[in-house]
Amino acid sequence: MNFVTRSFAPAGKIGLPALVFLALAASSAGAADTLEDPMRFFEGRTEGVSTVKIIAKKAYRSKTIGKGTIRSDGVLELVQRVEDDGKAPHNRTWHIREVAPGRFSGTMSEASGPVTIETVGGKFRLRFKMDGHISVEEWLTPHPGGRSASNKTTIKKFGFVVASSTGTIRKTSSD
Repeated sequence: MNFVTRSFAPAGKIGLPALVFLALAASSAGAADTLEDPMRFFEGRTEGVSTVKIIAKKAYRSKTIGKGTIRSDGVLELVQRVEDDGKAPHNRTWHIREVAPGRFSGTMSEASGPVTIETVGGKFRLRFKMDGHISVEEWLTPHPGGRSASNKTTIKKFGFVVASSTGTIRKTSSD
């Protein structure tokens, strides 16, 4: 998933994620349209492209290039290079672990607390908080074949929607 850091005037500079990481879209080692081991989607290389819209600002393109490894302790470690139009590239790091069937938890370098992920009706809902009273909810919808997923993210500040993004994440290789 892919995060974007932008300023949100008039409230001052606030980090706003726009596209997150976990397109826990499908298994790379299982049936084409079923979810057997969703963290394997991010093992290897992935690429995400999205359009980000922040209230009262022009929409822009965001791209992430990720490299994921599942460590011996079962934790997915994903490092993403985030490239937002008009900004210098930066890295984002995720550490995600399955905590129960269909439930995952972990950390992300831009989140101010835990990242929670749950399976809901064949989709994946990610939730986390960021500094500045920002809350993020992202929905990932697997595509047939298990090599990509649609992403829809909503960012709120004090309960009001201040930004959103839509995009696609795809697995580019297993190495």
